[in-house]
Amino acid sequence: MLYQFYETQRSLMEPFSDLAQTAAKMFNNPMSLMGQGPFAQRMAAGYDLLHRLGKDYERPEFGIRTIDVDGVEVAIYERVEVNKPFCELRRFKRFSDDVKTLEKTKDQPAVLIVAPLSGHYATLLRDTVRTMLKDHKVYITDWKNARLIPLADGDFHLDDYVNYVQEFIRYVQGKYGNCHVMSVCQPTVPVLAAVSLMASRGEMTPLSMIMMGGPIDARKSPTAVNNLAMTKSHTWFENNVIYRVPDNFPGAGRRVYPGFLQYAGFVAMNPNNHANSHYDYFQNLIKGDSSSTESHRQFYDEYNAVLDMDANYYLQTIRVVFQDFSLPTGTWDIRSVDGTMERVRPSDIKTTALLSIEGELDDISGSGQTKAVHEICSGVPESLQQHIDVEGAGHYGIFSGRRWREKVYPQVRAFVLQQNASLKKAAAPVPAKPEVVAAPVVEPEPVVIAPVAESAEAVVEPIAVVPAVEPVEPVVVEPAAVPRKPVHTPQAHKTGSKKQK
Repeated sequence: MLYQFYETQRSLMEPFSDLAQTAAKMFNNPMSLMGQGPFAQRMAAGYDLLHRLGKDYERPEFGIRTIDVDGVEVAIYERVEVNKPFCELRRFKRFSDDVKTLEKTKDQPAVLIVAPLSGHYATLLRDTVRTMLKDHKVYITDWKNARLIPLADGDFHLDDYVNYVQEFIRYVQGKYGNCHVMSVCQPTVPVLAAVSLMASRGEMTPLSMIMMGGPIDARKSPTAVNNLAMTKSHTWFENNVIYRVPDNFPGAGRRVYPGFLQYAGFVAMNPNNHANSHYDYFQNLIKGDSSSTESHRQFYDEYNAVLDMDANYYLQTIRVVFQDFSLPTGTWDIRSVDGTMERVRPSDIKTTALLSIEGELDDISGSGQTKAVHEICSGVPESLQQHIDVEGAGHYGIFSGRRWREKVYPQVRAFVLQQNASLKKAAAPVPAKPEVVAAPVVEPEPVVIAPVAESAEAVVEPIAVVPAVEPVEPVVVEPAAVPRKPVHTPQAHKTGSKKQK
């Protein structure tokens, strides 16, 4: 009943919100009679704030049209590569008519960003995507609103989430040979499970995993979010936060954790900060500070847009991650696509590099929760592990904003490039030393180095793109009186071909 009551209240408030928006424009227009009054600016600011507090926030778009790559404007085309019932895999493809820029971007590494399914849309990572596009091929998981998914598409569990991630990893690997995986907040747990299962089966695993502010081990430095999940029983969550979607949505009848309840929980964590932010917005409207007011709108257009989560997925996440701690204790069994149960063993990961990132002031994933991935993945050599503590950064600061762009991203970029460089170096053949033939003492024997023959293109796994070794130009030493005796160097083989981006 709560969901139906909320939808009824929202429908009744919608015309008043639109009316408030109209009144704000009238009081803000100096050409109208209402805009010429002594308190017109304050009235306009008040109605504008009322409109924003009462409006319904739909899913925003990424809106990344272009990016700057070393001073060159590169066009971005966003498209859906894989469409699943509960998620879309989106790619941000780059286009440019600058030859040097094309050559630079063609061989850059591919990164799969796994966005959180914890209330907000994947567009929350807009700044993350825009920054990564400068040096990477970028894909992202865009989770769908459960209230828009018909019951005929079935339920969605945490196990399905893990299977989705594996499918997306294989898809990107199929295009580029391999990829890097970045997970932000909630998906650190299912991403680690997905890669662990791939490693246990002997599949090729990603080149690296970048874990950012996630509850790998929620027992360490528990936050208010963790405490709520730990102190309430599984039955309490099922009885108090799970409701059925009303009839006016495609997913009518589906059991979900509604987005409006999640939003109420977000605001309840820092109510004073949000109240102060709205008051500052009101004051900035009166002063005419368009820059500050636009920043406020952009942030809350994203923050206030929330989605419903399938109840099965939500309840299973509460139990596995925050109550049973199944990942760090090694007791997590996942149902695969074919229905078999598989044990998650992170220790089976051997070759995937690990980078964990935590914010000093993170109030959602406490200190040490993400860093715990290094303890769990005991099979990864220390040389492939790295941890970053971001001073002064909260939860959102490690993947969005100035600290992300100036402090975190340069280290992420260097880490990704380091893994690519080490793998290319390991895959490159070591050239054999040419045979040395002693020339006669009196009359030196001429030496001709023949051109290197091109062999058939070899496929090297797990490296997708390795620069080809160009044929060596023949160098001829003029012959003397004696007949020539050619000396050939061993044939060098190409180790791969550059793939077109």
